[in-house]
Amino acid sequence: MAAVLSELSKYGHLVVKKAYGDWSRNHLKSWKQPLNELAITPVQQVSHTQGKNSSDAAMIIDAMDLLYTNTFDAFALITSDSDFTKLASRLKESQIYVFGVGENKTPTAFRNACDDFILTEIRMEPDAEKEATPKKGASKINGKKTRTQLRRDTKLVNLLRNAVTEYADANGWAPLGPCGSLIERQYPDFDPRTYGYRTFTLLFEATDLFEIERRPHPGDKTTHDIYVKSKKK
Repeated sequence: MAAVLSELSKYGHLVVKKAYGDWSRNHLKSWKQPLNELAITPVQQVSHTQGKNSSDAAMIIDAMDLLYTNTFDAFALITSDSDFTKLASRLKESQIYVFGVGENKTPTAFRNACDDFILTEIRMEPDAEKEATPKKGASKINGKKTRTQLRRDTKLVNLLRNAVTEYADANGWAPLGPCGSLIERQYPDFDPRTYGYRTFTLLFEATDLFEIERRPHPGDKTTHDIYVKSKKK
């Protein structure tokens, strides 16, 4: 959970933090300390009927109450449950930016209902680019894909190439920033780190299917704008 909050804090100040559940249940008791350390307010919800999750309803009601205060410009829904798809869509209708955070099993419907979807399996530390020795039985989602593996991923290659084509000038060069933004708009759950690369630049470079050019930013030679171009087949 600390890694999730750290990731979300990159986008703004986290004002309200709540976690919902029946905290009297044994399998949730281990959450008491981390919730306290991270200043997350636990909201107690007792399940009165077997098979019915009252926590879902409480979370939705609280989210709508917060929405109507007109105080917040973004919400983060940390769940892998498709039942929150409608809530995400409703928040977006009110011009609220919606972050979804969930496991790899999260249904596509909920992922696409969010503006940005973050996989909890993806390592969120700043040095995510560095190789790490995987633990036995650990998910391979963070493993750095080789050039051959990336090239064999037809969906990925077409996605990258189509984004470049969309913004390419007469010479075939496209600014990398807008290309990455387009991909994220089309697929809210897309993240270069899924393939083991911290940024779009590193991912594009790793495929070896594109030329990369760094140009001095106009008026500021200390920074560079990155441009990308598909290599001739």
